[in-house]
Amino acid sequence: MQYVRLGQTGLKVSRICLGCMTYGDPRWRPWILGEIESRPFFERALELGVNFFDTADMYSLGVSEEVTGRALGELARRDQVVIATKVFFPMGDGPNDRGLSRKHVLDSIDASLRRLGTDYVDLYQIHRWDPETPIEETLEALHDVVRAGKARYIGASSMFSWQLAKALYLADRHGWTRFVSMQNHYNLAYREEEREMIPLCREEGLGLIPWSPLARGLLAGGRHRGDSGGPAGESARAHSDNIAEDYYTAPSDFEVAGRVVELAGRLGVKPAQVALAWLLRQPGVAAPIIGASKMTHLEDAVAAVELELDDESCAFLEEPYRPHPVLGHS
Repeated sequence: MQYVRLGQTGLKVSRICLGCMTYGDPRWRPWILGEIESRPFFERALELGVNFFDTADMYSLGVSEEVTGRALGELARRDQVVIATKVFFPMGDGPNDRGLSRKHVLDSIDASLRRLGTDYVDLYQIHRWDPETPIEETLEALHDVVRAGKARYIGASSMFSWQLAKALYLADRHGWTRFVSMQNHYNLAYREEEREMIPLCREEGLGLIPWSPLARGLLAGGRHRGDSGGPAGESARAHSDNIAEDYYTAPSDFEVAGRVVELAGRLGVKPAQVALAWLLRQPGVAAPIIGASKMTHLEDAVAAVELELDDESCAFLEEPYRPHPVLGHS
């Protein structure tokens, strides 16, 4: 495993981050693994050198945090792992059970810490932008979370670049804690972030930890064009994932996926390794967040860290790409 600084911080993270949305309560989504089935993935990740684990309060409505916290609490020393979680999406039916108000942020960090069984998280992220709350209110609340020792760093997730720029400006103006990372939607089949968000993050020193690095399985060879022209897949998630059908159905998406499979065949590796190796090669990317419901998903991701692609191979992969509408901000 290789390790890099997260943005301009001194925090060292593994080049692969294990996304923990897959682990929690199967009643929340049919493809979720329960606690017993999840434990081997945490064990193997630690064996492979992964030290970075990402979850969110809304995954399985808190159960993912509980499963993640118990596993890491029993399998690793707290100071040897980097735990990230998020706040924004609804956690109940009440009017203040969602968003980025001061009330919800302060309530949510305490609830997340209880579920995770820890005194602090290493990275506390806003899961989305909240148009109903002044960003100044959110930033001051996050600053207080850090000052209270409940989070070591704060990060952001999918939003428009002007929103991130505004947040960074206000943090600097008021002396509040700055975002150190951006968890954005970025992969070979969706590269709109290269226009503004990624250049902004590189200029401002934020580390990139992309979500959906394999385009919901498309770039792993797990989905293909069905007889009707729509996607088909082998996994339970592929069959029930409406987001995949909404995001990755353009002909160019499948052309990109075909290039990934072709290059993987030439190199004698898995398509997922090629797609992740391309992403790891992109400037500013610290650690793609991968989901693993099969052990090969995790092992292939870690193997991608050692796979080096040359310029010619990358150009071959990138050539079929066509622009997309903005996806993933809501």
